[in-house]
Amino acid sequence: MKKASLAGAFFMSAIWLPGAQAFCPAPEGLTQVEVQRVVDGDTLRLKDGRSVRLIGLNAPELGKQGRTDEPLAVAARQRLQALVRESRNRVALRPGREGKDRYGRTLAHVYGASGANLEAQLLAEGLGFQVAVAPNIDLVTCQQAAERHARQAGLGVWRPSPVLNAQQITRAGFAVLSGRVSAVERNRGGIWIQLQDSVVLRVAPNLLKQFDVAALERLKGQLIEARGWVLDRSRRGGLQPGQARWLLPLTHPSMLDAGK
Repeated sequence: MKKASLAGAFFMSAIWLPGAQAFCPAPEGLTQVEVQRVVDGDTLRLKDGRSVRLIGLNAPELGKQGRTDEPLAVAARQRLQALVRESRNRVALRPGREGKDRYGRTLAHVYGASGANLEAQLLAEGLGFQVAVAPNIDLVTCQQAAERHARQAGLGVWRPSPVLNAQQITRAGFAVLSGRVSAVERNRGGIWIQLQDSVVLRVAPNLLKQFDVAALERLKGQLIEARGWVLDRSRRGGLQPGQARWLLPLTHPSMLDAGK
């Protein structure tokens, strides 16, 4: 069993999990590229100048502009660095259906020399959260399985549980939250799912076809879990009387779990 020091007081076994490649096996014919450096737990800088954002993984954020690192942010970067080194700084890319994000980064799934998916490995070790943003959703199922391994074992970000009650949300940013649905409304803006008068989840009209709309409309009274990037609607006067301050847009059905 090989061990790797990851960050600060945090140490974990750097184990290639048995059957890890089965989470998201590599397709054939992928092009290899050379990595210049690992920027953080979910971003690479290539020798050709491109920045690559790993699809389906949201790693803890490194501190910027005087802010402190989020827990395990350094650990996630160091683990990704180790995985890249094991591949001799060469990885294979599977580009996303949407090739760029709003920052101009290349969106891709990344594979090591062994053919194993690096996002799945980090998820399985608890060094990030599974996320899904259409149309880049091809590996959602296997990435969920990888994260489930970490969650059930209480690894990384899952120890202690990061899940917040909806009423505990106090700032914008990525969150996993739970709450009881107090109301569900459908209008021209999509479907709005109110959690305890604190947070509202929104499914935009262009995404409704991905969801079971009838099931969403039956959620009132149920305890659910959701994840995504929470927005503060009070900024720039965007909050209307009677509205919840915090808005979480749902980007894919995997970002909502109604089985709680």
